[in-house]
Amino acid sequence: MTVRPMSSLSLPAALPRAQQYFALTKPRVVSLIVFTAVIGMFLAVPGWVPLQPLLAGTVGIALVAGAAAVINCLVEQKLDALMARTRGRPLPLGQVNSGEALVVALATGGLGMWVLYALVNPLTAWLTLATFVGYAVIYTVVLKPATPQNIVIGGASGAMPPVLGWAAVTGEVTSDALLLFLIIFAWTPPHFWALALYRRAEYAKAGLPMLPVTHGERFTRLHVLLYTVILVAVTLLPFASRMSGVLYLASAVVLGGVFLGYAWQLWVRYSDDLAKRTFRWSIWYLTALFAALLVDHYLPLR
Repeated sequence: MTVRPMSSLSLPAALPRAQQYFALTKPRVVSLIVFTAVIGMFLAVPGWVPLQPLLAGTVGIALVAGAAAVINCLVEQKLDALMARTRGRPLPLGQVNSGEALVVALATGGLGMWVLYALVNPLTAWLTLATFVGYAVIYTVVLKPATPQNIVIGGASGAMPPVLGWAAVTGEVTSDALLLFLIIFAWTPPHFWALALYRRAEYAKAGLPMLPVTHGERFTRLHVLLYTVILVAVTLLPFASRMSGVLYLASAVVLGGVFLGYAWQLWVRYSDDLAKRTFRWSIWYLTALFAALLVDHYLPLR
């Protein structure tokens, strides 16, 4: 009998398993979290961000955010199996078991916390831990199955990344950092409610009290519009506070105008396809808005 080398036996099995563990961390969601955190770092200082807080802060925040995502997958695995959007995740498919997921969450989160505490600063570590608890416990375990306002209240944890980035560089949280928080906080409801509108049957099947399930499609569409108006108003505050200049203001007005257009169309002539396009635009919107903040920071037009 021919004995195959150990590497040829273990490597093919190890690669798919590593990919499954990685998928548990919701890398696409985490990438947006890390992006806004890094923007917060750059906006916190007038020049270039020091290399250590930039690298260590990015790694630490990404690891803890990934750990929170794993806990979310772990808690919601039975619900995920009922929904087309999530049934392909590793836990519902049985590719990873609950014990493995818990180990991944603990190892990833623990390492991230150590990086932030030891290599960045304690304030960032504690704020990141609070954000982890806010998302993985308060939102996932308590709010999501209990109230249709889960997205509004739980949005506070999702709005923290730029504050974490700011604290990583400066060791403090200022009013400008809180403006960045406020932008994402206002963005979260129309972003997620657009998704909930075209996924409302799945949420109903899973027994989750999302707004379209508890209050109906028309009520949700109105609130998407109202919260989008609030969001656009909030995005003007960085210019009003002199945190940013004309370049950002122009970007915020144009991007906000497009978002308002989508929200208005949802209100007057709803379709699931339009809700999907609104949801996708909301992701591009936030990315472009924070990119505009960064460009304006280094190329100010006052």
